[in-house]
Amino acid sequence: MTKARSSLISIDATPYYHCVSRCVRRSFLCGYDELAKQNYEHRRGWIEERLLALAGAFCIDICAYAIMSNHYHVVLHINADKSKQLTAHDVAERWLAFHQGPTLIHRFLAQDTLTDSETERCHTVIETWRERLMSISWFMRLLNQHIASEANREDKCTGHFWEGRFKSQALLDEKALAAAMAYVDLNPVRAAIAATPETSDFTSIKARINAIENEKTATKGLFPFVGNPRENMSEGIPFRLMDYLELVDWTGRQCREDKRGQIDSRTPPILNRLGFDSAEWLDAYKHAQKGTLIGTKSSIKRALSLLGRKRLCGFRLPAS
Repeated sequence: MTKARSSLISIDATPYYHCVSRCVRRSFLCGYDELAKQNYEHRRGWIEERLLALAGAFCIDICAYAIMSNHYHVVLHINADKSKQLTAHDVAERWLAFHQGPTLIHRFLAQDTLTDSETERCHTVIETWRERLMSISWFMRLLNQHIASEANREDKCTGHFWEGRFKSQALLDEKALAAAMAYVDLNPVRAAIAATPETSDFTSIKARINAIENEKTATKGLFPFVGNPRENMSEGIPFRLMDYLELVDWTGRQCREDKRGQIDSRTPPILNRLGFDSAEWLDAYKHAQKGTLIGTKSSIKRALSLLGRKRLCGFRLPAS
């Protein structure tokens, strides 16, 4: 039975979520369709472009993404602090980047003379938009509706492009975040579409590696890595970028068919900090898509009441 979105997403439980959308009938509507002999590869670029554009307007950060031939994965971070810091004008301008908006709001932005009741109405509408700028449901809606419209226009047809509403998975702690991000970034390698992370097109891992190669300090549109947790740390993913890249590279090597069962004795240091041994990590990575909750038993227990649930369910990671 379909679960209410409120039981799947709650910023009080965690700001991190792994979301997946799949094309209708699992068709290759974003890649090369062998049956129809049609190439839709360019649509993967549409999704990547729209994804990054929405991240620039919403108070939702992209930690990782992978856009495949018939589905895409994205790990998102709800940035409540960013939302609180936006002025009313900031909120309105961000929302109107993707919507027409009422005339009254345009007058407000143009600093026309408004009555007290009109000003109050503007602030009420804008506060609703502020909440929506933190909503993963609205983020995914604007992403998927746009791509479906563009694809149907190109195909000169109507009907569903996506299989159904997106699936979401709450990432309740650092372990869950690392496993989900690695799972997403290694999608093309796991599917044998790419040999290495740096050759995986339409992925966040390739974008981050390209930024390093071009001597850039940040990757446009992506939530930055800010190092291991500490006091007064800046906002970002709580790992060192080079540690994470090493982890992804090592994980990809272990999961190749010709390396099955052969574990390198030298494991990445980040695993020690997260409290994984190599076997536990590979199991977590391989099953990171299971369930709607992922985290240690204690993390899942803490999240249940916040998500309005009673039963201890989800994919449990080993405790440190």
